[in-house]
Amino acid sequence: MAKQKLPKTNAVRLLDQHRVEYKLMEYDVQDNQIDGVKVAVKVGYPVTHVFKTLVTTVGTGKFFVFVIPVAGELNLKAGAKAVGEKKIEMLPVKDLLATTGYIRGGCSPVGMKKLFPTFIDESASNLDYMVVSAGKIGMQMKLSPNELIRVTKGRFSKLTD
Repeated sequence: MAKQKLPKTNAVRLLDQHRVEYKLMEYDVQDNQIDGVKVAVKVGYPVTHVFKTLVTTVGTGKFFVFVIPVAGELNLKAGAKAVGEKKIEMLPVKDLLATTGYIRGGCSPVGMKKLFPTFIDESASNLDYMVVSAGKIGMQMKLSPNELIRVTKGRFSKLTD
């Protein structure tokens, strides 16, 4: 029986363009359990290796992307310090699609409408791999943290407590 081919998202196409090695995986969304910790369980990876993508703003059309462990919370003060701003706030969910091209639960740090300044929690810098959204609900991708840094032109920062 032929292996089912997963559809390509913007994130996956961009990884292919940059010749990044990655592994795609799907998970069941029928139960509407799509929070990061449950997704980690569904894809079979430890929560320390599965990351969520958060988008913030300073309210002036400036946006910043943060990639943090799914069980963690973004420390807004640490995030503001990382981006060189006095204060940042979470982008309202209603603005996520128009700003990034992604919806809540399927927001990937790769392949957004624009390449926003991207910061990845320093905990990823010691990992062999990390798992992030592949750009749609029900799909994750496993890749090297350094490759994610390269593709997003990001950098590691202390973002969680």
